[in-house]
Amino acid sequence: MDFKGKTALVTGSGAKGGLGHATARLLAAGGAEVILTGTDPHRGAGVVEDVRSAAEAAGPAGGVRFVAADLAEVRAVEHLAEEAGTVDILVNNAGVVPFSATADQGTDDYEAAFAVNVRAPFVLTGRLAPRMAANGGGSIVNVSSTAAALGMPAMAVYGATKAAVESLTRTWAAEFAAAGVRVNAVAPGPMTTAKVVAAMGPDVGGMGLTTALKRAGDPGEVARVIAFLAGDAASYMTGAVVAADGGRTAI
Repeated sequence: MDFKGKTALVTGSGAKGGLGHATARLLAAGGAEVILTGTDPHRGAGVVEDVRSAAEAAGPAGGVRFVAADLAEVRAVEHLAEEAGTVDILVNNAGVVPFSATADQGTDDYEAAFAVNVRAPFVLTGRLAPRMAANGGGSIVNVSSTAAALGMPAMAVYGATKAAVESLTRTWAAEFAAAGVRVNAVAPGPMTTAKVVAAMGPDVGGMGLTTALKRAGDPGEVARVIAFLAGDAASYMTGAVVAADGGRTAI
C-alpha cells in the first residue's frame, strides 16, 4: 500500500505488540509519516525505533515521532491535536477495556472508558477533520469491536462505548463526505495482542473458538484492514463498519 506523502496519527500506538503498533508499522512501511501516541515516553521511544526500522526495511520512509498524551484528559487530547497539526489519516485506536458485571462496575472505570473510547475520538475528529478538508481530504478509521453488536457478559460498558463509536462513524461519514473526508470503522474480534495474551494466555481464554475460523486474529491481520480503509484503494468507502473478526458476528 502506498502512503507516500501522507501523514498519519495512530492513537493507542505507544506499546509494542498491539493493534496500534501493527497499524503504524504498515503505514510507515508504505511511506507515511507516522505520529505515535501513548502515555509512556520511554516505552514510546522503543516503538518509534521499531516502526522506523520496519519502514526503512521496506524502502524510502517518512518520519516517525511520538507524542505523549493521556487520552483520558481533555486537555491532553487537545494538545495532541495541536502537536499533530494537519494529518491525512487519523486512526482512533486507543481504548480502555473495563471487564466487569454491570452490578459490580465502578463509575470511575465507566467514566474512564467513555473518556478514552468515545470522547477522545470525538475531540480529535472535531479538530483534525476540518484541517483534512482544508488540505483536500483525508481518511479517518475508528476501531470498534464485536462487543458493539453482540451481547457479551461483563462487557456492558465497553460494548456501549464501541456502539457509540460506530454511531459516530456513520454520522461523521455523512457530515464530512462533501469535504472529501472519509470515515469508516473496523470491528475486530479476539486478537492476540501482547496485552491480551499477558492477561488471558496465548489462546485468549478460548475466545478464538467462538469464531467461524476457530482462532484468534493476529493484530497484523486487522491492521491490514485498517490500512486498506485508510488508503486510496478504499476511495468509494465511507460510513462502513468492517468486521475483521474471523466470522464471529456471522455465526
